[in-house]
Amino acid sequence: MKVLYAFQGTGNGHVARAQEIVPILKKYSSVDVLISGHQSQLTTDFPINFKHKGISLLYNKNGGISYKKILLQNNFIKAFKAIKEIELSQYDLIINDYEPLTAWACKLRNLKMLELSHQAALNFNETPKPKNKDLFGEWILNNYAPSENKIGFHFENYHPKIKKPVIRRKIRNLNPSKKGFYIVYLPSFSDENLIKVLTQIQVDWKIFSKHCKLQFREKNVEIFPIDETQFLNHFENCEGILCNAGFEGPAEALFLHKKLFVIPIRNQYEQECNAFALHQMGVLNSKKLDVNEISNWVNSEQQLKVNYPDDIEEILLNEVLTF
Repeated sequence: MKVLYAFQGTGNGHVARAQEIVPILKKYSSVDVLISGHQSQLTTDFPINFKHKGISLLYNKNGGISYKKILLQNNFIKAFKAIKEIELSQYDLIINDYEPLTAWACKLRNLKMLELSHQAALNFNETPKPKNKDLFGEWILNNYAPSENKIGFHFENYHPKIKKPVIRRKIRNLNPSKKGFYIVYLPSFSDENLIKVLTQIQVDWKIFSKHCKLQFREKNVEIFPIDETQFLNHFENCEGILCNAGFEGPAEALFLHKKLFVIPIRNQYEQECNAFALHQMGVLNSKKLDVNEISNWVNSEQQLKVNYPDDIEEILLNEVLTF
């Protein structure tokens, strides 16, 4: 069997999931890998056969989506051309992790495709969502990378076709401890905004920043450039993590029994849904960088344990490769 695994390069969650899924697929089939998007800080441990800039969501420095950057820094004409030119006829199975180019190519050519993503889980009625729905956000979720056949990943099994998170081996192999400091990964905020708030909360903070080139310290806040090895070392030993309301990062924090506080990226409906689901589980969140709310979280206890089994190979064998 020849498989194309196409995944989104915006954010780190899709890449982290691919780090687990692609090597397993290669045990049972011939696999080509396609990536589009240009906002991930993680690298893959396997070769990429096809790379496209694609269409990425981009952010301002105050915690929200920047529609101006999305319009100006994405090449939509090149993306449309790629959709037209991508060759897919050689594949027996196309697996898509919220990657728009192959998703639209399959839709326009009426090709069979299986979506295997977190976003797929948000299409099921049983998935927790805020009462005030964002109609534009729902439209984006349904049309950014359209698919008819879906298997989703989420924090809980809300539906038989929704599986628990894929926790990568690099996280499962950690020996977590709690050494009192907190890590921060909020790429939708500027370093200046983060430092202004966090220096008012007297614990040690370690910010991992895509804006920073050299490590530096200001009072009780230390800022690091993005480095996976260094991040995992601090993740292993931190007390808790302050991050956006993505999926893989919060799931990994819950798996390691770390305290978790999330701030959804403003105007990003997917993250609002994630924050709502996490809130139902007992995870604190805020719509903004708020000194009092973050301080109260630091001083709180989080008694939350999850069971995220190492079952992705079983899922791939029984529900994906037989599709």
